[in-house]
Order: sequence, then C-alpha cells, then structure tokens
Amino acid sequence: MAAIEWSWSRLMEFMIQSAHQLEVSPIVKYSALSLFADRFCPSLTRYTVGSNGKGNWLLQPIRESNLQLFALIALWISSKIHDSRPVSVKSFKSLGDKIIKDEHFTTRDFLEAEIVFMQVLDFEIGTSNIAFLLLEELLLQFNTSSYYRGVAKVGELLRFEACMDIMDLLYEKEETSTLYRSPRSLAASILIASYLITVPKQRWEFPILPWVGFVTSCKEENIVELVQEILKLVFEPR
Repeated sequence: MAAIEWSWSRLMEFMIQSAHQLEVSPIVKYSALSLFADRFCPSLTRYTVGSNGKGNWLLQPIRESNLQLFALIALWISSKIHDSRPVSVKSFKSLGDKIIKDEHFTTRDFLEAEIVFMQVLDFEIGTSNIAFLLLEELLLQFNTSSYYRGVAKVGELLRFEACMDIMDLLYEKEETSTLYRSPRSLAASILIASYLITVPKQRWEFPILPWVGFVTSCKEENIVELVQEILKLVFEPR
C-alpha cells in the first residue's frame, strides 16, 4: 500500500475551519470530529489493507485532498443526523471547491465518498457517547449543584466556550486526540481544566474534583493526570 502523506494538524484545522465556515452547531461539529478523527482515520489502515478498500480511487492512494473530502463528508453525515434541515451537498461542494486546493471533487464524488466513509465505519454512525455530549451534561449538573450549594455565580463564571476551545486544541494534536477514546474521563477533565482557567482563584469555593469524580465514577487520580496534561498543552508556548 502506498504511504499516506498527510498532516494531522492541518487536517484537523481544515475540519474545524470548515465547520465554522458552514456555521454548523457545536453538536454537528463535534459529532463529525468524533466520526472522522476517532473512528474513520484509525480504521483506514485496516480497511485499505483488507480486500474492501482495494481498487477504490478515493483510498488508493490516500492523499490529503481525499481526506479533506472525507472530513467534509463527516460534517455532512453529522448534519443529517442532528439538523432538522441538514446542510445540502451543494453547500459542501461549494466549500470544497474553495478550500480543497489539490483536487476538484464533483457532486457525484461526494456521494461516492459518503458510501466509502460509511463502509469504513461498518455503517456504525452513532454519536450518543461522545465527549461533547457528556461535557454538556456535566456542565448542566455542575450549574445545578453550584446553585444549590449557594455558589451559583461560580457556575456562571465557567464558560462552555473555554471547554470547546480545549476540545479543539486536543483534536489538533494527534498525540492528544487519542484521549477522545475515553470520552467520560476526558469530559470530566476538560470541565475541571476549564474551571481552573476561567474561574478566578479566589472563587474556587466549589469542591469540583470530588464532585466530578462522584458524578462520573471516574478515579480522581486519573482525572488529575488528564487535567495536568490538558493544562500543560493549553499553556505551552506556541
């Protein structure tokens, strides 16, 4: 099989920027990232080595432009799952014409790529157990718990935008993108990291670590280790 020549960071940046240009909702964006980065890309080698992937021009060889097409396909599938009015294939093709530099893909190519994408995933496209949804649920519980403990203002200070910025940053590096394979512990760790970043130190009244450990059943020592890794990534020089 020919070597796969592509950059993970460029590909993730392409996908995140595409989601922003299409103005899709966060659930569409992060479901697509889960489908593409957590499942499609890791399955490519297995699929192409097997007989199923042989002979398909989108996979032989795998170029960065082809992977950019599949990134758009992940967004398209995610939009069809979550949006009452999904983004049209025409909109995806128009965007692809503008930002995919090395190849021109037709509408028919998009339709074929969707089939290939689904085949690589064995048609398993469920997105109910992803870090984004678990994080949303955790944040809602946190706001409720902080209110009843009399520190509701702390919940208001914890910004979900900061959580999403961290999620993007983790996806952009291949070595940290693997953390998404443990979505529950990752969601817990992102919540705590965002708390430490956005809530002023003098307002750290809420016992967030034991609370998160309790509601997620994750071990506190594992959460602390992940939080340290996230904070190191956030604050490392660019």
